[in-house]
Amino acid sequence: MELTWHGHSCWAVTVGDTDLLIDPFFDNPHTSLDPSEVDTPDYVLLTHGHADHIAHAGEFSDATLVATPELSEYVTEEMGFENTIPAGGMNLGGTVECGDAFVTMHRADHTNGIMTGYEHDAGMPAGYVISDSKPTQESDAESTTFYHAGDTGLMTEMREVIGPYLEPDAAAIPCGDHFTMGPVQAAIAVDWLDVDHAFPMHYDTFPPIEIDTDDFVREVKATGSDAEVHVLDGDETFTLE
Repeated sequence: MELTWHGHSCWAVTVGDTDLLIDPFFDNPHTSLDPSEVDTPDYVLLTHGHADHIAHAGEFSDATLVATPELSEYVTEEMGFENTIPAGGMNLGGTVECGDAFVTMHRADHTNGIMTGYEHDAGMPAGYVISDSKPTQESDAESTTFYHAGDTGLMTEMREVIGPYLEPDAAAIPCGDHFTMGPVQAAIAVDWLDVDHAFPMHYDTFPPIEIDTDDFVREVKATGSDAEVHVLDGDETFTLE
């Protein structure tokens, strides 16, 4: 599985022959790419409807859209998507097969209005657990799994559900504070998830979320977690095996 961070919360994930793009937003200081320079993925996954997560989704409208039904309806109408996963979207707790990937949606603790002069309800904010095998209650040491937490605060589901049952090997965790968790709570999330690899995201894009990522690294160590923290450069790829 290949994980590429394009800054903020925008990740490209490749599972086998399937390419997924999460929260396309390229107006951030960690990427030099214009959306037009990015190949259209097979699937676009949207965690919620805030502009810094859906801004460039329309550039990839030939892809299949994965989002809640409420957000799918809005993006389909406003951004020209013609294909969504069956039933016009998915919802919390569901798992769908996306090519070679299995995508499970889990809730995130955040808000989710779309503010365009008229307030749209975009449903519940979400995160995604992406795996190369279908999740079951039986532990599978051979599977490879990545958790994109979306915009969220610390929540016990990370400790009680996502970590022990969905078993992510790696997690991208928002840590910029102000709008999401800061380094302290993000580090606790890493510990609760019991992942081997942790990636900070959703930081340094705007003045309110500028942080020193060394604080996040230090806080993860302070929890006693064995996770290795990878502070990626923009557009850098990490191979998860």
